[in-house]
Amino acid sequence: MKLKNKKWLLFALITTSFWGIWGAFIEIPEKAGFPATLGYTVWALTMIPCSLVALYIIKWQPEKDLKSILLGLAVGVLGAGGQLLLFEALRHGPAYIVFPFISLFPVVTIFLSVTFLKERSGLRQWIGIAFALIAIFFLSYQEPSETGFTGYKWLLLSVLVFIMWGIQAYIMKFANRTMKPESIFMYMAIAAVILIPFALWMTDFSQQINWGFKGPYLAGIIHILNSVGALTLVYALRDGKAMIVVPMTGLSPLITVVLSLIVYAVVPGLMLSIGLFIAVVAILLLSD
Repeated sequence: MKLKNKKWLLFALITTSFWGIWGAFIEIPEKAGFPATLGYTVWALTMIPCSLVALYIIKWQPEKDLKSILLGLAVGVLGAGGQLLLFEALRHGPAYIVFPFISLFPVVTIFLSVTFLKERSGLRQWIGIAFALIAIFFLSYQEPSETGFTGYKWLLLSVLVFIMWGIQAYIMKFANRTMKPESIFMYMAIAAVILIPFALWMTDFSQQINWGFKGPYLAGIIHILNSVGALTLVYALRDGKAMIVVPMTGLSPLITVVLSLIVYAVVPGLMLSIGLFIAVVAILLLSD
């Protein structure tokens, strides 16, 4: 395969790596007393410099027609809005169920891509996709420690996030057919910033909040990795098939677990160890 046809793989690996590093360190500000909802606000703001770089690349000429605006904002609202709903789901439900369930959202993207974009792949890639989905589930598993959850609000919210993130990746690929990826990212940034008031509304300001370096400043440094990864994801979906790119980038917890082992000396349990092995196999199959 020619190098130019492998550009999607390079961008997908950058996204996977950056999101994996982000996942390994994002808990530091939260554990230091900086709420995740305020972390969302910081993340949304880190999207701005990344979008300015993207606009510079296309000489400040994004698509401005109504269709492009709606597609771009839809990608942004589905992604950022899903993140806010995830915060709420975790308030009402057990993380050890919520995370593994939502992590399988690539199933929605694959279904939509095969059905409407008519994407096709070989047997090797299909096996890789199956392995990736299994690995994502194992890598997202958390030990059951939460108690006292009642009702089904968390389940409804989890289903919504699952659907929203699956549709988001599909629309991102669809939009790449008529839009420059930099334009898509710009509208994603706009949508993320627009939703900041909702994140602030969800924040409990009665609690003590760390406004020092380990709060918003460290969060900004860490969240810039997420934003850059989001930009390279748009590029990956421009050049590659959504049914392959999305499951591959969903393997970012592989990097998170490895870094946690190195930095925090956290030895993965059986579930994570299984996930690590399957993830490596999936990457080898998908990157062929």
